[in-house]
Amino acid sequence: MMAFGRVIRFASHAAALLIALVWTTTTIGPVRADEPIEIFDAHMHYNWEPKPYYSVDEVLALFRKHRVTGILATSRPNTGTHALMDAKPQGLQIVPFIRPYRVRADIQTWFGDPFIFDLVQDEFKRGYYRGIGEFHISGKAADTEWVKRTVDFAVEHDLYLHAHADDIAVEILMRHNPRARIIWAHTGFGLSTDRVAEMLSKYPKLWGELSYRGGIVDGSGKLTAEWRALFERYPDRFLLGSDTWINERWQSYGDIMAGYRAWLAQLPPKIAAQIANGNAKALFGGER
Repeated sequence: MMAFGRVIRFASHAAALLIALVWTTTTIGPVRADEPIEIFDAHMHYNWEPKPYYSVDEVLALFRKHRVTGILATSRPNTGTHALMDAKPQGLQIVPFIRPYRVRADIQTWFGDPFIFDLVQDEFKRGYYRGIGEFHISGKAADTEWVKRTVDFAVEHDLYLHAHADDIAVEILMRHNPRARIIWAHTGFGLSTDRVAEMLSKYPKLWGELSYRGGIVDGSGKLTAEWRALFERYPDRFLLGSDTWINERWQSYGDIMAGYRAWLAQLPPKIAAQIANGNAKALFGGER
């Protein structure tokens, strides 16, 4: 009888728990699945040539849809960045960088053009910029007077540099001024992970941005051993980006973010969160 009584009490307790669960579900709502990890897009172009592909409202809706909570904003010319800043969207951190280009042709000549340095100085007067770039530079082309002036200007005014560069050019930028802080667009594209690790070890103020970066996953979408090791060794040195340099990148924006989330899910949650958004927040958390 005592055993039977315990069964009855257990059944009553279980029934009470079930009733409580039903009450909670119906009054508070169903338990939601975890939201996708938030992403800070640290390589975003809102180009304005002569008008943008998406309106400002459409772009902001795209960020909300794909849970992008911060952007490193650039445009060619800088008109697109002005429009995003003027919108003052809620729930989106905008970190504006000065693009040293008026038109696409400036990519090939900016590093020897004194007018571009004037452009950078004039844009900076707006008072809200956090960096200069993305700019393109390769090899010894980085070893010019106007590039050095740009690097020194960035250091003087506490600005980051966003460099689409090979490892040789990055070394020259650092030699121009060892206090420079560089976000390395694409992290060398297909450069070996050994060389990437060497650069990160040598330059503590260098961060790798991963758009278009090859080798992170294999053909089946599995995170490769060498990149897993690199992320575990340098969890605080990587950023994500969309690189919306052409309209097709805007059209595939959701796929780009889904691709990041697929391999982030294969990392320890703390490291995944750092790469997805934490590192960018650490760099750009402060307001001007």
